[in-house]
Amino acid sequence: MTLRILVVGAGVSGLAAARGLRIAGFRPDVVEELPATMVPGAGIFLPGNAGRALRMLGLDAPLRPLGDLIFRQMFQDSHGQPLFELDAAALWAGVGESRALSRADLQQVLLTGVGGEVRYDTAVRDLHLLDGAVKVEFGDGSVAEYDLVVGADGRRSMIRERTGLGGAATPTGQIVYRSVVSGGPALSDWTALLGRRSQIVAMPMGGRKLYCYADETVADGTPNPADPRARLRELFADFGGCVPAILGALEKVQVARTDEVVLERYSRGSVLLVGDAAHATAPTLAQGAAMALEDAVVLGEVLKRADGDVRVALDAYEDRRRQRCDLVRERTHERDGTRDVAPALRDPMLRRRGQRIFTDHYRALVEPF
Repeated sequence: MTLRILVVGAGVSGLAAARGLRIAGFRPDVVEELPATMVPGAGIFLPGNAGRALRMLGLDAPLRPLGDLIFRQMFQDSHGQPLFELDAAALWAGVGESRALSRADLQQVLLTGVGGEVRYDTAVRDLHLLDGAVKVEFGDGSVAEYDLVVGADGRRSMIRERTGLGGAATPTGQIVYRSVVSGGPALSDWTALLGRRSQIVAMPMGGRKLYCYADETVADGTPNPADPRARLRELFADFGGCVPAILGALEKVQVARTDEVVLERYSRGSVLLVGDAAHATAPTLAQGAAMALEDAVVLGEVLKRADGDVRVALDAYEDRRRQRCDLVRERTHERDGTRDVAPALRDPMLRRRGQRIFTDHYRALVEPF
């Protein structure tokens, strides 16, 4: 059966969904509201389950020369003293490689895997659920009908709102900062320094560059800092270890708020939400892209097995993805809870039990999905 499928959004989740559909034998249309010249900045960390999903999408080969492999995750206190470490290579053995790389490089790999044109500068203005179909109105006034619409338009999804699947995302109370640093300290491992209600993480991402991520928990209504670089230097001024050298090398810093999306269902009629549009969380476990990539694999598989029966496929998709995505949100809440514990209590506990606790956060994700 030939299905008319529209993927809305050409970020990680949209391009991955298009790839998953493509290798399952479908030929989706892909539209993106932003222009093609909008290139994602900063970097991204892909744990081993993301690597497995990319392999299942047939994209591991073009990814192999990009970025840096991460074999260990080092956790330190705010002075740079060891708390514990995770053997990432052992944790994800037989699953996939953990890798840090440029977001733009990942985007390009996904783009080349779509196998068809992405229509940029193309907004979806509205959509209407029909019996077994969806009528889509585009920003240029044109109208088309599809058997399936895949909403991959992120945390602030218009598709989610228009289909009544959910309202606005819920703020988590975190401000996040991202930067790519050249000329910083020489790091060979993913390295996190934990403060009180704040943390900073740095990792090698290839090309003698570091991908740096930091966050802080703030009160409701706190505005984003006007000068994020100055705020980072203020926030982590008393930190030790590699942090002073990183702060000295900072140039451009991106700042954003994080929020989460919790839905009763991922689909309504012939509309399905994937990636952050369906199950966004704070990025604490670095599972945003991983979940989107897994979504893409499952979407292609269930549609193929259902022989094009969209309703059967979407029910199967819900069954396979719900528990796993809920688990990621629960583990994210658990991990974030440690930031509210005074370091005088938290740090001795992490030295004793951190390796086991944090490994358990990922253990279920090692299993097939």
